[in-house]
Amino acid sequence: MSTAVAGAISPGWLELREDADAGARAADLLGPLRAHLAGRAARPLVVRDLGCGTGSMGRWLAGRLPGPQHWVLYDHDPALLALAAARLPGRTADGGAVTAEAHRRDIARLRAADLAGTSLVTASALLDLLTGPEVTGLAQACAGAGCPALLVLSVVGRVELTPADPLDGPIAEAFNAHQRRSRGTPVPVTLPRPTSRKLGPDAVDAAAEAFARAGMVVHRRPSPWRLGPAQAALTAEWLRGWVRYAVEQRPALAVPAGPYLRRRLRQCAAGELRAVIGHEDLLALPAGG
Repeated sequence: MSTAVAGAISPGWLELREDADAGARAADLLGPLRAHLAGRAARPLVVRDLGCGTGSMGRWLAGRLPGPQHWVLYDHDPALLALAAARLPGRTADGGAVTAEAHRRDIARLRAADLAGTSLVTASALLDLLTGPEVTGLAQACAGAGCPALLVLSVVGRVELTPADPLDGPIAEAFNAHQRRSRGTPVPVTLPRPTSRKLGPDAVDAAAEAFARAGMVVHRRPSPWRLGPAQAALTAEWLRGWVRYAVEQRPALAVPAGPYLRRRLRQCAAGELRAVIGHEDLLALPAGG
């Protein structure tokens, strides 16, 4: 769950962030996506949601696409898969039926043949947990199957906190380095090579290049979280994870990080802290379609 507490995926955290995710996603990417899908004769739409968590992407997207739809959900956690399947909306905005099936499967091994008949591949807060070869493989699979990909809420390494603090920069730099570390902690989907290096905040650039090399047309949009007093609980939880992993990456920060975190949490509780946490959304469409 790239944005904050990498490796500590829980239904509670996913619930806490759902409204912020929904408000941040770049809805204007849906225009070209819907135009592409309108040219498809096959129905229902088949949507593959990679690392689905509790299904927030489906709850946000299903009603914004034409129905009927069949969602294929992937995650490593059977409890999350059950939640996601149960909480998908039953109908789209135009009355189409929405159905679902759930799979515990290694998404890094998806190939074009696995995506045959797929209308859309989507994922939220996943790209930055993947390695370069995994992102290249995903791009090649989508291009080979001729299906678009909507990959949203990938961190880009930019954090703006108001009021500013001298430790903001060092904490951000250390956290970003942690995001690029070799993968040794649990992630939302089962992936091989646990020691391979994650892309972290470089993921959107790498994905854009990989999809373009595969012959697809890439659209990118910023999708930052904008957190204020109304999101204090989310901001506080994000802060704890942000600082924790910065210190894990750079232990020399441990002494100043304790007072820093307490200071920031007090500001958060008092409604004085605002945060803009950078993400980016990417839509890749088959060329000419």
